[in-house]
Amino acid sequence: MCRHLGYLGVPRAPAELVLDAPHSLLRQSYAPADMRAGGTVNADGFGLGWQTEDGATARYRKPSPIWTDQSLPELARSLRLGSFVAAVRSGTEGMPVNEAACAPFADGPWLFSHNGVVRGWPDSVAPLAERLPVTDLVRLEAPTDSALLWALLRDRLSQGVDPVRAVTDLVTEVEEAAPGSRLNLLLTDGSLLVATAWTHALSVLRTDEAVVVASEPLDADPGWTPVPERHAVIVQREPAYKVEFLPLNADRSL
Repeated sequence: MCRHLGYLGVPRAPAELVLDAPHSLLRQSYAPADMRAGGTVNADGFGLGWQTEDGATARYRKPSPIWTDQSLPELARSLRLGSFVAAVRSGTEGMPVNEAACAPFADGPWLFSHNGVVRGWPDSVAPLAERLPVTDLVRLEAPTDSALLWALLRDRLSQGVDPVRAVTDLVTEVEEAAPGSRLNLLLTDGSLLVATAWTHALSVLRTDEAVVVASEPLDADPGWTPVPERHAVIVQREPAYKVEFLPLNADRSL
């Protein structure tokens, strides 16, 4: 069912969360605690993405298990980042296992990840896909539900839709089209982070210097707070790493 995490805070090495924490993303790849019948391991690839100084993004993705990669530890220990997204993948049956299918997806300053599955793919969401420009469809990074969700979200962002509304409306629209879908989404541009808990676990840890949002708590810190089911968590770097929970069926005027 995949696992992911997002970080906003003072610059730190991604390895601290991705590789070294007691229940790091690495450990969650082979010993996840809460897959909820969504598989047993996350061995179909991984990715790390971050914002660069010029306002773009950089990524390191591989279609192999994260524990087999010999280059990631050196990279993840050498970087000092104030924002990053990392993910490990459990591919849905019938979908490809390749680098292009691995989160995070990226465009401009945005990084995106999806934990879950769209039920009835692809027929169930064909009406939503029809709203996209044809060029967006033929340029999908991979023929997967996650890549389509990213295309739908990216289209909304390009039209100037507020990022929080873009994410939350997408979740409710996909659920209406494909009931029973698992839609844990995560989006960040380095200043704002929006993530959803929809039929899967998500937790958040806030300190004076950072906020971490993760599919599963990375350690035994009592400050980890579960994001309620069918809620979004909204994190803002300013002011002072503000964290807000929002019911996904709420009417939010922005």
